[in-house]
Amino acid sequence: MSGHSKWHNIQKTKGAADAKRSAAFTKIAREIIVAVKEGGSGDPNNNSRLATVIAKAKAVNMPNDNIKRTIDKALGAGNTDSYEAVTYEGYGPGGVAVIVEALTDNRQRTAPEVRHAFDKCNGNLGAIGCVSWSFDKKGVIVIDNEDGELDEETVMMDALDAGAADFEADGPALEITCDPDAFNDVVKALEGKGYSFVSAEVEMVPQNYITLSGEGDVKNMQKLIDMLEDSDDVQNVWHNWENG
Repeated sequence: MSGHSKWHNIQKTKGAADAKRSAAFTKIAREIIVAVKEGGSGDPNNNSRLATVIAKAKAVNMPNDNIKRTIDKALGAGNTDSYEAVTYEGYGPGGVAVIVEALTDNRQRTAPEVRHAFDKCNGNLGAIGCVSWSFDKKGVIVIDNEDGELDEETVMMDALDAGAADFEADGPALEITCDPDAFNDVVKALEGKGYSFVSAEVEMVPQNYITLSGEGDVKNMQKLIDMLEDSDDVQNVWHNWENG
């Protein structure tokens, strides 16, 4: 869920331990609950935000039963879960730009936790807007072509026909980008053609990347990402560290 959808991140996701996968499901479930409550519907055809979260859930192999149970829970009269979206921005080691997106039921718990991670890893938490200007919001869909079975030109044409804005073959990863408003339509069209995804979500994509040369900075940056992602409240960590 961190950074931009590059192949090294996909490999890490594919080989994730059960504990990591379980944590990812828990965070996505929280997103589903918020999407259902704010959208007022458990039907993704009538709730675009829910459709976006479901695409993300399917890409990480969250079982359909889990998705349905979470939607039913959110629709239940007795459900009192109440989360608000909070965004934090700051700088990691070496001036790496970092955006932290959280869903929390207690800001007084989340804010100090995020600040502690930045302080601990030689970074600093900044004001809202201090780094987000250097990111663009885009729909990003990644298809695994490690076995080379997919024809890149065919995938590109299918993606463009579906409404995508751009296509890039990055080694074994085929990356499709689109306008956030077109994301659900592009996902549905590509699923209809039989494609499956290793990553599919609306991301904050950096306009430029930073490479860290110092060993200490590299270790601290990875530690910062790990600490933030280990927080139950943190949903996404976007950054412009080119770490592969």
